[in-house]
Amino acid sequence: MATNTTSSVSFKEYDTRRNEMHSTIEHWIDDLTTLTDEARTSQQFQEWLDVQSKFHDYSHRNTLLITLQCPNATKVAGYNTWRTDFDRHVQEGENGIWIWAPIITKECPDCENSPRYHEQSECEYDETSPEAWSKGLVGFKPTAIFDVSQTEGEPLPELETEATGNAENLVATLQKAADGLGVTVRIVDADDWEHGEAKGMCKQRSLYDLQPIVEVKDRVNQADLAVTLIHEYAHALLHFDVEDKCERSKREVEAEAVAYIVGRYVGLDTSGSAFYLAAWQDDDTGVIQDRLGRIRTTAATIIEVVETSRE
Repeated sequence: MATNTTSSVSFKEYDTRRNEMHSTIEHWIDDLTTLTDEARTSQQFQEWLDVQSKFHDYSHRNTLLITLQCPNATKVAGYNTWRTDFDRHVQEGENGIWIWAPIITKECPDCENSPRYHEQSECEYDETSPEAWSKGLVGFKPTAIFDVSQTEGEPLPELETEATGNAENLVATLQKAADGLGVTVRIVDADDWEHGEAKGMCKQRSLYDLQPIVEVKDRVNQADLAVTLIHEYAHALLHFDVEDKCERSKREVEAEAVAYIVGRYVGLDTSGSAFYLAAWQDDDTGVIQDRLGRIRTTAATIIEVVETSRE
């Protein structure tokens, strides 16, 4: 996959600055769309997608149970699934994470019980034999699953989404820029991070104080830390928590496109954003262009505040 150039850009002439900036941003959006299309068709992405398809989507209730028992869980599966589908095995001595698994079996068309419980019930349905009944959900049973951190074996494929480049003093500049953007920012030590696999988080201070708070997980790669900060700043300027999954994916596209543009402006290689967007967008790369106005305006705002903070 091609990468973007890593030399920083400058818009010096006051009279032409805004037009030049918007023109350049639109050109970079075209580049990002092309990179995302290339990422989606790459072998690396297809291998990652194949593995992701083998993980279940858990109900809200089970997700809560997983979080309560293993707050840092990222990828979970059953004992046999880890062994047969991923060529990994659960390490000795690990405790299972207990969830409710559905029981799918033949059910009585009238009382909706399994054949065994139908016989014990007072249901008098006898129009067809149990062998002819359709399968359905008849109940739930406790089942143990395990997080990837509890297993060992063949590594799972990862997408190379991290930004790279010389980020000397950039994180400090971005922290300074937070005031100008109306955001409170916190860089949290990795040992104290409470948001699992996420690199960053944007939330409001409280029900009564709506000022956005951005938290990012500290890491060695300062370029990637800087781009995560930019991504969360974009969320702070554009949106807070969204329940609708479709809209949430589009807002992730907006935030990551802003991170790509601002990161590229300051000279970082943000081509890894293409893999991030490919994972969020399914087949609809057009959503980047559809939201160009919001992306362009937000990126320009952050660029201008960053430049002011550098002075």
